[in-house]
Amino acid sequence: MAGEMSIIGSVILALFLAGYLGQQYLPPPKPRVIGLDLGTTFCSVAVFQPGTGDVEVIGDEKGRKSIPSVVSFTETGVYVGHEGQELADINPQNTLYDAKRFIGKIFEQKTLDEESARYPFKVVLNNGSAEFLLSTNSTFTVSPEFIGSRLLLKMKKMAEQHLGVPIDKAVISVPADFDERQRNYTIRAASLAGLDILRVINEPTAAAMAYGLHKVDVFNVLVVDLGGGTLDVSLLNKQGGMFLTRAMAGNNKLGGQDFSQRLFQYASERVLQQYGVAPSLKEDVQRLRQAVEEAKLGLTVNSSVSLKVPLRLRTAGEQEERVTFQQELSRQLFEDLNADLFQKILAPIETVLEEGRLEKDEVDEVVLVGGSTRIPRVRQIISEYFGKEANTRVDPDLAVVTGVALQAGIMGGSWPLQVSAIEIPNRHLRKTNFS
Repeated sequence: MAGEMSIIGSVILALFLAGYLGQQYLPPPKPRVIGLDLGTTFCSVAVFQPGTGDVEVIGDEKGRKSIPSVVSFTETGVYVGHEGQELADINPQNTLYDAKRFIGKIFEQKTLDEESARYPFKVVLNNGSAEFLLSTNSTFTVSPEFIGSRLLLKMKKMAEQHLGVPIDKAVISVPADFDERQRNYTIRAASLAGLDILRVINEPTAAAMAYGLHKVDVFNVLVVDLGGGTLDVSLLNKQGGMFLTRAMAGNNKLGGQDFSQRLFQYASERVLQQYGVAPSLKEDVQRLRQAVEEAKLGLTVNSSVSLKVPLRLRTAGEQEERVTFQQELSRQLFEDLNADLFQKILAPIETVLEEGRLEKDEVDEVVLVGGSTRIPRVRQIISEYFGKEANTRVDPDLAVVTGVALQAGIMGGSWPLQVSAIEIPNRHLRKTNFS
């Protein structure tokens, strides 16, 4: 008997030793589960790398790690991401964006008309659901989940090309206020892209995981997610590794696009003042919008930037005049143009604290998510309100997808093992919305 026990012990020791040596000297297995952030304005894909425990955000063929959530339909094909965005100004009625705002929602005609009025493409009602009406070689409709599937398929192919293995499993994030129907329709979008969703995780929880807050001793976490088109504020309570969303508020008509629009309007007015005519050609509008967007990004790190845009202005006599519009833009000007919009950020923050019955000094961590939280004035307003610096050590554009990839690594059983973040459902919670 003692001899048998000795043999069993030797076998177990050999297995442990083989596992250790394998981890040390053999190449780690390829990730088989991807993490997906299907955002309103941008989307991303990432993987948890077995062995190193690092999260890798996967870029496209040009290394860009955030893909515009844009799909454009033309007579020659369907263009997704950056390619679709480039067609937005010359093919506006067939270029779809913000599809996430419509996915899985039940609409009445009046509500849908109000929601779709600000878009250049047509949105129609079909048995309570929104669909997009397109016209290329023929007239047809597509659903929001179909648009989501094209974006997810692009990210699936990016991951497969980068990893060199087929991918059919994923973890995906959704806003905390998505109901069961919206979550199911998001899963349906993934299914249309050939993906099996192993878990759906709330975006604020994913962001908290990216910051490692599931592994440290904090209790009250406030997540401010300011992206291209929406502002979402969530108050999380954490006990152990469990997160409970205690309160939510936001503004679904406030984001980076609005800040850019103010700057675009200013630049257009300056063109009118200098040349007597405002940009009207689609190509001019597109160039000016792109230049303004780049200027906005530049002002996050520089106190001033120079705008230089070639334009073909159409005069009153229908003649075209080629000019080069130049304008110096300062950060102070940008902040002045958007002063009222920046102040609107505080309203949902105050609401979640009130509904969560918390004083602002009881918040342990303030986490910033979304590219628009890079704007210095946004960070300043939030920091001044709480009397302390917000946590910005994770790339705000990639915080959600980083947390989703960690969860994907857990679901895939990747080594080294991570502590999972468990979400406690709060089915009675409703989001307060400002507009």
